[in-house]
Amino acid sequence: MSSKRYCYALDLINDEELIAAYKKYHENVWPEIIKGIKDSGITSMEIYHVADRLFMIMEVNESFSFEMKAEMDANNPREKEWQDLMWKYQKALPCAKPGEKWILMDRIFKL
Repeated sequence: MSSKRYCYALDLINDEELIAAYKKYHENVWPEIIKGIKDSGITSMEIYHVADRLFMIMEVNESFSFEMKAEMDANNPREKEWQDLMWKYQKALPCAKPGEKWILMDRIFKL
């Protein structure tokens, strides 16, 4: 069973109270969101935080596709509710296209 790793970046609104609230939500992510993540073929997901920057590492199995995940999310009202709520705390990176949130990062070094 092979897996792939994807890394993403996103910013938070630079406000201590908002950042604390965002982190609090991630202590107890809604069960429907966790189920959607797992059902899409994502086997591992970690989000790291420094200042107002987020970094996400996502590992997926061979059944995962970005198109399938997008379709699953579009058909899940709870996912939309979660994303709308999280957007109150997040802000797009300066390089993001309109409507784009998490930006896929390019690996530039591996040991």
